[in-house]
Amino acid sequence: MSRKGNLKEVASVFFKLGCVAFGGPAAHIAMMEEEIVNKRKWMDRQHFLDLIGATNLIPGPNSTEMTMHCGHERAGWPGLFVAGACFVFPAVVITGIFAWFYASYGQLPEVEAFVYGIKPAVLVIILGAILKLGKKALKGWELGTLGMLVLAAAILGINEIVALLTAGVLGAIYFSAKSRQGGSLKAIVPFVFLQTSTASVTLITAMKVFWTFLKVGAVLYGGGYVLFAYLDAELVTKGWLTRQQLMDSIAVGQFTPGPVLSTATFIGYQLKGFWGAVGATAGIFLPSFLFVLVLNPLVPKMRKSKPLGYFLDSVNIAAVAVMVAVLFEMGRDTLTGWQGIAIAALSLLFTFGPKKLNAMWIVIGGAGLGYLFSLI
Repeated sequence: MSRKGNLKEVASVFFKLGCVAFGGPAAHIAMMEEEIVNKRKWMDRQHFLDLIGATNLIPGPNSTEMTMHCGHERAGWPGLFVAGACFVFPAVVITGIFAWFYASYGQLPEVEAFVYGIKPAVLVIILGAILKLGKKALKGWELGTLGMLVLAAAILGINEIVALLTAGVLGAIYFSAKSRQGGSLKAIVPFVFLQTSTASVTLITAMKVFWTFLKVGAVLYGGGYVLFAYLDAELVTKGWLTRQQLMDSIAVGQFTPGPVLSTATFIGYQLKGFWGAVGATAGIFLPSFLFVLVLNPLVPKMRKSKPLGYFLDSVNIAAVAVMVAVLFEMGRDTLTGWQGIAIAALSLLFTFGPKKLNAMWIVIGGAGLGYLFSLI
């Protein structure tokens, strides 16, 4: 297939995923693993795991950054930008519509019934990815022990970045000593600073919003709760937004598909209208594109180096352990009634049973069942 054909395929795959990728980064990565590794075979599972491990160590939305890595594998650096943009686009548009609705009517549409059904379906999708990725990542009892320690740390609430880095360093030291291979472990963390300006008078009012969200996007580790803390400090304490508006914004990011960072679109619209939404969205996602552009060529080199290869193996099993911890927390919060358990059971049947369905249909089916159960 030509480069143009590859780009078209990348755009199609990640736009489709962006429309149905509910449930947070673990679920997004599970859907990507199904599409990219199992169905389309753009890369093998080991390289996919290496990309997950490396991506967990840089700021930004991990699942969105994984789309960029996958796009790069298929269509080079243009594929990186096309994949990331197509994955983010549906979430940004849907969030923008909600932002307009909220600004016009002061409340959000009722979507809780659909989200209620999506959550248990997503649990099963994550479980499927854990089983496949875990089988590849588990290369011996030592890595299994390391994974169990990271799982315990994640459940106890230890910061996941600290757990991943610690696992990586300990694993590299242990396996290097075991194989009697010398070498020093060097972590390369690219920091890219961007200063931009515009000649358009119309956009000048949105530049402050852009800069605020650019700073957040460049240093953000963690999920929605961490994002809440950053934005509370940047916006609420400065009087730009009320805390209730911020909580409503985070809620929108949680129940729309794609990355929770689409929250930025909602907030930008509340602050400065359409151009505020554009500025906030560009600001919070731009650092991720730049980080991945620098990181992607380094991952194969890390794999070729023995000490860095051990580091990657250790981070990979740690990343799977973090996914297990996410599954545990989500399951505890989600499977609280017979409706959720019934949807999860049906999702299990169509994920692991004789008649397997694509993750997209599992999500759509869960949403439909959630709505039907709400009518009972």
